[in-house]
Amino acid sequence: MKRYILMVLILWSFDSQSQSKNSSSADEIAFKQLKDAVLYEGTLHRVEAFPSQYIKPRPVDVWLPKNYTKKKSYAVLYMHDGQNLFDSTTTWNKQEWKVDDWASKLMNNKKTKDFIVVGIHNIPQIRWLDLFPEKSFEYINETTRDSLIAMAKKNNFDVKLNGDNYLKFLVEELKPVIDRTYSTLPEKEHTVVAGSSMGGLMSMYAISEYPDTFGAAGCISTHWVGAMPMPNNPYPEAIFKYMEDHLPSSKTHKLYFDYGNKTLDQFYPKFAPRVDKILKQKGYTETNSKNLFFEGTDHSESSWNKRLDQPLLFLLAN
Repeated sequence: MKRYILMVLILWSFDSQSQSKNSSSADEIAFKQLKDAVLYEGTLHRVEAFPSQYIKPRPVDVWLPKNYTKKKSYAVLYMHDGQNLFDSTTTWNKQEWKVDDWASKLMNNKKTKDFIVVGIHNIPQIRWLDLFPEKSFEYINETTRDSLIAMAKKNNFDVKLNGDNYLKFLVEELKPVIDRTYSTLPEKEHTVVAGSSMGGLMSMYAISEYPDTFGAAGCISTHWVGAMPMPNNPYPEAIFKYMEDHLPSSKTHKLYFDYGNKTLDQFYPKFAPRVDKILKQKGYTETNSKNLFFEGTDHSESSWNKRLDQPLLFLLAN
């Protein structure tokens, strides 16, 4: 009996030390201001390699509006592809979303609630694996799934989808640190997720998988194709079937979709009627959902920044 009690105490001590170490590690995550960031207004702060047990560590940015103060509480907008959001001098294509521009203008004019922006950087080599809505793959029949996996392996592509872990990182690891570090409104009514292309798919997936965490999602130029365009593409139907089964309640959530018709966006207009139908089936109306077409716009940050006011106004209205 004494031996048993001793073993329990040793295990408890080890577990306590482990938990203390993990807690200490989380507390030590510090965002440092990027003083050379080229911004319209506000300040940009970064953790160069945010630790995670679920995904490969990567930079995470936090943009704070001008006159940010702990005396107020702010809504939070989580965005994918964080390296493309704020400063075109550091992006691969010298384009940016101009999130700080639009956010500043809209807040300064009292058109949206006050909010901060959290940008999760992507890792290009694994971006698709991180951002694909993982459970939608299960809606593809087994034979087709096997052939897709075989094709990927033949071309030396990784086949381990990681969308569920990406969301666990976002909800279980990142959000608690953001809420602890900054003066936020943590409730779902004040928590928005948004992105473009694969980030649009992941935003839809995030609000569907975690409806108690996210109250609104912005899905810009959503990549309904799912992967590279191909004949007899099984991905769109699988994604739509997932949406039919899992989109969150229209009574307590808002969804924004949009699309253009140039470059990669040329593949999206044909899916718009299906999206509209699903939204209607799930009880969404014009008051809590949008699926907007922007004629002549392409698949780029330059196109998205010209219309970014639309999703921000809809999702973060006062």
